[in-house]
Amino acid sequence: MEDLTGKPLLFWFEEPEAPGSRSFFTEIIASISDIKFAKDGRYILSRDYMTLKLWDINMDSGPVATFQVHEYLRPKLCDLYENDSIFDKFECCLSGDGLRVATGSYSNLFRVFGCAPGSTEATTLEASKNPMRRQVQTPSRPSRPLSSITRVVRRGTETPGVDANGNSFDFTTKLLHLAWHPTENSIACAAANSLYMYYA
Repeated sequence: MEDLTGKPLLFWFEEPEAPGSRSFFTEIIASISDIKFAKDGRYILSRDYMTLKLWDINMDSGPVATFQVHEYLRPKLCDLYENDSIFDKFECCLSGDGLRVATGSYSNLFRVFGCAPGSTEATTLEASKNPMRRQVQTPSRPSRPLSSITRVVRRGTETPGVDANGNSFDFTTKLLHLAWHPTENSIACAAANSLYMYYA
């Protein structure tokens, strides 16, 4: 796009900080690690360390939706900084129909959220050949199942910690890369040297 003089137009999207919320980690956890355009071109999905944010390019006042991914890690930011996990760069993706968004996490888990108006869908899944099936509840957004996608929790990790749901997590296994098929309801996930496909 260009303005009337032929110069490129610049749009700037930024969410203002709450007064008094700045800390040593603020800039690190707010740094965007990935962005994707929705298929219709109207929305942009961004991922920072703690959240996924959905932006409408027609509105520059702030994101239209924010999805909490790692909020349960906020009390552990010092530990995450010391072991360099706070610098992990997780990718994000949108479904072809624009109704869901997804991103990776620790313990080879990934999160899928519904982004249709009024949706409360929030599901946690594991990239594994032999997943234990169990639905995970998220305190900030109640869970609603995603068709036939397997919902799992991984237990017995090498570096155990406990998330907000009381489940173990492991910082040494992380799902950084994932992609949603542009026309089918399937997700490809890369964990370590393995590639997993999930179909709904």
